[in-house]
Amino acid sequence: MSASTNEGLYLDPMKTAQQGAEAIAQRTGIASHQIALVMGSGWVSAADALGTPHHEFDTHEIPGFEAQTVLGHSGKIRSYVIDCDKGAINALVFLGRTHLYEGKGIEPVVHGVRTAVKAGCKVIILTNACGGINTAYRVGQPVLIRDHISLTATSPLSGAQFVDLTDLYSKRIRAIVKNEDPTLEEGVYVHWRGPTYETPAEIHMMRTMGADLVGMSTVPEAIAAHAMGAEVLGISLVTNAAAGVTGEKLNHEEVIAAGKNAADRMGALLKGVIPKLL
Repeated sequence: MSASTNEGLYLDPMKTAQQGAEAIAQRTGIASHQIALVMGSGWVSAADALGTPHHEFDTHEIPGFEAQTVLGHSGKIRSYVIDCDKGAINALVFLGRTHLYEGKGIEPVVHGVRTAVKAGCKVIILTNACGGINTAYRVGQPVLIRDHISLTATSPLSGAQFVDLTDLYSKRIRAIVKNEDPTLEEGVYVHWRGPTYETPAEIHMMRTMGADLVGMSTVPEAIAAHAMGAEVLGISLVTNAAAGVTGEKLNHEEVIAAGKNAADRMGALLKGVIPKLL
């Protein structure tokens, strides 16, 4: 589906999300999915740990989605049937996302999670590759997002939608995940528009504000999903030290490589914890 066609669809984003959900149900033969995962840069191998998908197709074949253009995002949607003691869990996995820095506006950025909620998902897991502001973090370390700071001044909501974000990143779900892996730390994530990386001075500002992590995704999706009633889990993978922390320059290819090296561990964690979230 072309960008020009999608531009018209975004005039009624919820209707487009419903159309996307119906198209996914038709393609998969599954009327409702219970959980969705959005995989960030380098996270594809974590999705592979869930097993063999029952269905896989290109995102741009579904209303409202476009082809992925960012390195590390494959542009596929997968449907998994995960067997557990409580019965089968139907999971949607988005291998990539649209970012605010791509210049397409906010609606394409949050269309995936809105479609997932319309498809029946009660839990949304958002993953990303990010820079570590907290000097105690090491490259390859996963961190649960406890809270966020938005420096984009962009919200997926409009009009008089006064949504409380106190428990945006579900305390209940974080407790379950930490029970599965007690070594996991929690941190505050800053949303930076990009595509430029942050300057050392900007990182100093973010650290002073109380931030631990910085990245170019996740926050709009979290707000959009939460506003629709879904519970949200955010997981950041520290793929590099943020600007000025080590004095080294930042490189996107290195971010992808670091994400791949650590994603296997996270795949095993997700496979074990998903049956406990619903």
